[in-house]
Amino acid sequence: MAVTRLKRKDRRNKTVSRLEVQHLKLATNLELGSRSKEKASSQVVKNRAIIAELEKAAK
Repeated sequence: MAVTRLKRKDRRNKTVSRLEVQHLKLATNLELGSRSKEKASSQVVKNRAIIAELEKAAK
């Protein structure tokens, strides 16, 4: 059985769907009350705390 090349449209669809999956994996939309809470040791949580302190000091 010969290997056929994908047509341009199919190649594009393959690439777009792969990028969509990658985007969804990277998405970190955590809502308040969500079961997927961020850990207290998470770098994002630490960064938010520092930003909050700087905003408070700036006022």
